[in-house]
Amino acid sequence: LVESNIEFDIYEISLRSKPREMLLISPKGTVPVLRLGKLVLDESLEIMKWAYENSNNHSLSMMPKDTLIVDELISLNDGQFKESLDCYKYYERFPEKSKLEHREHCCLFIDILEQRLEKMPFLMGDKRTIVDISIFPFIRQFVGIDQDWFGKSKYTRVRKWLATLIDSELYKKIMEKP
Repeated sequence: LVESNIEFDIYEISLRSKPREMLLISPKGTVPVLRLGKLVLDESLEIMKWAYENSNNHSLSMMPKDTLIVDELISLNDGQFKESLDCYKYYERFPEKSKLEHREHCCLFIDILEQRLEKMPFLMGDKRTIVDISIFPFIRQFVGIDQDWFGKSKYTRVRKWLATLIDSELYKKIMEKP
């Protein structure tokens, strides 16, 4: 939304005490939620796609041409990787495997990213796209679990990619506290 120059209001939501107004427009009770008149978008990817399609910034080219790879990478991130990340992050709740085994399962996806970044600075080429924006918050969470390990790991390209995104003006702008 920020990059597309679309004005919007942000409301902090406590997921333990969800506001009635939010549940009325999005009964599933997850965040984020974007309400546009009668249209309600309650999935991050839907919101991002809508924002780029309705952008007031005509220089954006955030949607890669190869939609099959886009869908595959985002599906892997939102599915297997997210599940593995939750198991790694909250390993005490998933005692059937050790914390390290959960991390190894996460690394299957990190390996894919490392390989994609071998010849290009971003996941789909020379420019940041919706794929990078969709995936990097989860990689940031993964890294936050054990920064020392990640800093010494073989994932040099993923580290550089993540640092580039975190150091970007866009990230700094959206992370500013009001």
